Formats: sequence, C-alpha cells, structure tokens
Amino acid sequence: MGGPGRRFAAPGAAPHIDFRRELTVGHLLADITTAHGLGGKVNPPLRPREDVEALWEYVLDGTVDRVVSDHACCREEAKFGEPKDDVFLARSGFGGAEYLLPGLISEGSKRGLPLRRIAALTSWNPARRYGLRTKGALAPGFDADIALVDPGRTRTVRAAESESTQEYTPFEGFELTAQVTDTFLRGHHILRAGKIVGEPVGAYLHRPVGITAGR
Repeated sequence: MGGPGRRFAAPGAAPHIDFRRELTVGHLLADITTAHGLGGKVNPPLRPREDVEALWEYVLDGTVDRVVSDHACCREEAKFGEPKDDVFLARSGFGGAEYLLPGLISEGSKRGLPLRRIAALTSWNPARRYGLRTKGALAPGFDADIALVDPGRTRTVRAAESESTQEYTPFEGFELTAQVTDTFLRGHHILRAGKIVGEPVGAYLHRPVGITAGR
C-alpha cells in the first residue's frame, strides 16, 4: 500500500493500466498500539487504528482485490538482533498464513463482509491474477484445495500453540472468533483438527507466461 491507508490510488486514475490493489492480513488486524512487541516490524510499517479502519473501508467497497498473508516466517534468532529490543536490528516481516482466514472472518464479520467476498479476496482473485488456472474454486477441473473454517470457534492467539516453528507473533493475545480446522491440498488431508498430518505433498506450480494468463 506504500503509506497510510488513505493513500490508495483512485480506481480510475490510470485506466490504461491493469493494476490491482492488495493488502496483507497483518495490516488489517494489527495497528501500532495492538501489535505485540517488535515481532510486528514489517514493511510497509503497521499504522494507527484510523488507517486500519480506512483499509477496511476499501475492502468493503470493493477497491481491494486481494488480501494475502505476506508470510515471512523465521525463528527468533533470525528475526531479532542483540539486544532483542532494538527495533533497528530487528528484521521486517512475520508469519501470517494461519491467521489469514480466521482474521478476515473474525474482523470482517463485524463489518458485514460476506463469506463469498472473503473467498474471492483470498482464493479466486489471486488465482486468476497469477494464472493458476486450476486454483481458486470448488468445481470440476479445479484442484481439491479446501479449507474448512469453524466460524464460531473463539480462541486467543498464542505463538506457543501454533503449528508454525515461528516462536512469536504480532497477534499474540488477539481474540479470533473463527478457526481453520481442516485443510486439503489437491485432495490430500494435510491439516486435521488443527494439527498438521501426513507427509509433505506440495508441488512447484509453473506460472503461465504472458500478462493475460489466467484471466
């Protein structure tokens, strides 16, 4: 986004350019007051609450096309310098994948964001933009990539309880009212009841060449 939330370019500012607007879930959940410690250092920086709410307005009115995790997971020794409380020595970035859907549903439901819109922001729109022709939908011909979300399960975020090896999170102590319980990757059950199961089955995806691919 490049700056405070109110600096998004107007949709018609450059009609000859096919550009899209993308946000990270971190910038929609945390602000400079609520982020937990230096684990929230990221580029662009987290903003005051008024800017966070401005970003939510853009999500709700359709200005934003994608919400992503910008997942940049690393352990404490790679994230923090010495001393650990020196903001200038801490690296930018943090893991966000596991909080993407729970965060959007938890905060989006308070603001009237429909589930179909969340599915588009996190799945359909990114898949189309990046030419991933077998991703983004539950339909014949598409990969069986499925995330089952319990929209009524409240939990408090604790890094120590995460399946990630990251030992911190800027969302420490946040209360989320939704949780991903199970995940399927191309039909393989890889997350069951909140726990990783089975052997890794990820595969490199060759992105089609050409700017119009996947539209």
